[in-house]
Amino acid sequence: MSPTPQIAAEIFKAYDIRGIVGKSLTADTVELIGKALGSEAKNRGGTTISIGRDGRLSGPAFADALAQGIQSTGINVIDIGMVATPMVYFAAFHFNTGSAVMITGSHNPPDYNGIKMVIEGETLALDAIQALKRRIDADDFETSVKPGTYERRDLNDAYIARIVGDAKLARPMKIVVDCGNGAAGAYAPKLFRAMGCEVIELFCEVDGNFPNHHPDPSQPKNLQDVIRVLKETDAELGLAFDGDGDRLGVVTKDGEIIFPDRQIMLFAADVLSRVPGGEVIFDVKCSRNVAPWIRDHGGKPTMYKTGHSLIKLKMKETGAPIGGEMSGHIFFKERWYGFDDALYCGARLLEIVSKNADANAPLKALPDAISTPELNWQLKEGEPHALVDKIRDTGKFEGAIEIITIDGVRVEYPDGFGLARASNTTPVIVLRFEADSGAALKRIQADFRRVLTGVKSDVALPF
Repeated sequence: MSPTPQIAAEIFKAYDIRGIVGKSLTADTVELIGKALGSEAKNRGGTTISIGRDGRLSGPAFADALAQGIQSTGINVIDIGMVATPMVYFAAFHFNTGSAVMITGSHNPPDYNGIKMVIEGETLALDAIQALKRRIDADDFETSVKPGTYERRDLNDAYIARIVGDAKLARPMKIVVDCGNGAAGAYAPKLFRAMGCEVIELFCEVDGNFPNHHPDPSQPKNLQDVIRVLKETDAELGLAFDGDGDRLGVVTKDGEIIFPDRQIMLFAADVLSRVPGGEVIFDVKCSRNVAPWIRDHGGKPTMYKTGHSLIKLKMKETGAPIGGEMSGHIFFKERWYGFDDALYCGARLLEIVSKNADANAPLKALPDAISTPELNWQLKEGEPHALVDKIRDTGKFEGAIEIITIDGVRVEYPDGFGLARASNTTPVIVLRFEADSGAALKRIQADFRRVLTGVKSDVALPF
């Protein structure tokens, strides 16, 4: 038997698998990952895995390789084709497979691809992902005399019907939908029209080259087309989706971006009206307005670590009816399945705002503060976590009223906060600042600048 080929350790990230096509991520590598996933499913009592892929050019070949790897372990494969990531999660429930694997590069550049994984109801993260690497290195795969079966199934109509049956508009709306040429483009316009919307489509043709703008609605530069069309037409709201349809961008008629921490507030108030006392999970990057808002609406706020997989695991542990994070992943357990689904989030948002003659009014009324976007302090591989540990252990912050260390170092001041946390996907320290005034923001940033340059003075800060 020939030895298992070496695979790149760096593709096994904290929340998923991700690499450069043809270099760190090849069809052979994906087949080995399929063997590891099939083995894991089999060990947990599974029999079938639903798989899908986004619109990237490498998707079809990788889907074939993944299926072959899974089938070699005796596990059956249901392939639902080119879909948005949440549709693969939905397939795990709809087909009762319990396991779902999506081939997606999310919002990464076109030469990347990756894999998001749910095995027997557990979203794989952290050591569960490293365990796949150890299994591959040890050539420790389940085998079967009879390979698992393979079948293609179409889930599209069932998925749209499930959402349309749940989220209802109080009145017809006209909206702009920008899919950035990602996989959501094949489904979002159809979904919102089925709900009763008039839809102006932007870049809804699926194209893995992403020829118009990068499919990442967390970056304001990628929302400029939506802002322009809202200005030029009588559409009342704009929705934008990332490359695989699990993160939502929201833009008001006058061009204001409603960032995900404010989206969480809107959704939490709605959910808590039906689930009084419910817990709401949100990540350390969110506004300090989120916790008091949740309390004011009768809920229990819980700040947690950043990472879509980690938030999902925390929601499963606590039974929280809703959760979300600043990157745009929002998770409904109430009326839905607990996974991150931007198309469903868009439907729930339209349901809420359509109750108003001015759909923008409930969005504009959400608490806001002066804040920075995420700022990335570029460092060398291996440096960020060590430096954040040093900041946590030795940093002296002036005027701090609380220091939260659940994920990095979040320093609460009477009039704002600053955050430094090591990214789990790239060699950067993510920084974010928020304050009640411009002067307070400058003061907090100056305090962080002093502490950060104290631990490393030879690399320029991004603020």
